[in-house]
Amino acid sequence: MSETESCDVLIVGGGPGGSSCAWGLRESGLDVLILDKATFPRDKVCAGWITPAVAELRELDLNDYSKEHVLQPISRFRTGLIGGSTLQTEYPETVSYGIRRCEFDHYLLQRCGARTRLGESFQSLERTDDGWLVNGSLRAKMVIGAGGHFCPVAREINDKHPGEHSVVLAQETEFQLSPEQQQICRVQPDTPELYFCRDFKGYGWCFLKDGYLNVGIGREGEKQLSTARDEFTEYLDREKRVPREILGKFKGHAYRLYGLQKRNIVEDALLLIGDAAGLASPQSGEGIRPAIESGLMAADVLKNCEQNYQKDRLKIYQDQLLNRFGPWPDEPAHSILPDVFRQFLGRQLMATQWFTRKVLLDRWFLQQHLPPLVRS
Repeated sequence: MSETESCDVLIVGGGPGGSSCAWGLRESGLDVLILDKATFPRDKVCAGWITPAVAELRELDLNDYSKEHVLQPISRFRTGLIGGSTLQTEYPETVSYGIRRCEFDHYLLQRCGARTRLGESFQSLERTDDGWLVNGSLRAKMVIGAGGHFCPVAREINDKHPGEHSVVLAQETEFQLSPEQQQICRVQPDTPELYFCRDFKGYGWCFLKDGYLNVGIGREGEKQLSTARDEFTEYLDREKRVPREILGKFKGHAYRLYGLQKRNIVEDALLLIGDAAGLASPQSGEGIRPAIESGLMAADVLKNCEQNYQKDRLKIYQDQLLNRFGPWPDEPAHSILPDVFRQFLGRQLMATQWFTRKVLLDRWFLQQHLPPLVRS
């Protein structure tokens, strides 16, 4: 039998949410350990950009980060429907930054201040008198689920087969282009391209950052993703937006949109953050900022618990999430507009510069309406 190890707080998942929670606890006096089945740096399916708000939350020195990592300033967007006309929207300043998740996540993890056990999968969770026993050999007073959509901790406290209307499935590919491929690629480094499906149940993207081209598509539910992906790649090929040879090697991922379905996110000595809690933006699917914010919010609540991790003490964290991101519906949410009318309205609005900038980009993708997080 393996020797037992112990910690005060065990974080299952070393992505931005998990490492941010550990970073928020770094001066708390608590012994924090991060468990992750991957070894870092690791690949992560994601378009890969962050807003200035994310850099401020984690107090990142972007000049220092850019010395050894990809950091592509973004000041304009190209948007439209797959197969339709497009608009270009320009900003007078940098509104976002392109990153590579394999670099960014590793950078945050290295600087979080916690011990790590990497390359070890979560196998089991057993209740004990003073907390939890994980994998039969790791004792923790508090466990935090930060393992994304498929987080095993989240499955312990939620229906293992929930309705999938709030889940987005995504596929993407990222390649370093050769000099010859960069010559023929029409995607500009400071201009991510967003192309929406005609039924507005998903969108595709193209993003070039320091020679790395990321192409992907995400769509609500399990139906028609392959059809939508094929339509998108055929459109990109027809328009000669990207080199043809990179369009056949996609990897998959999934995440849950916030506010469409209730989730259990706190129990005695256990809580969920980031994608494990289903916090991705319901309009854009962006999950890095809510993951980091929820990790920091959880850390602040834990510091005030004085190691009393009963559910009624942890519920403060859930209340803060609902106050920050909005209430959950009593019933699973559905669109109040008929599909045909929603599609007609969407096509009309996306053809206007005002809606594209003020709503689609400023609000949905850049989340400029969301004030800075005030930490307790």
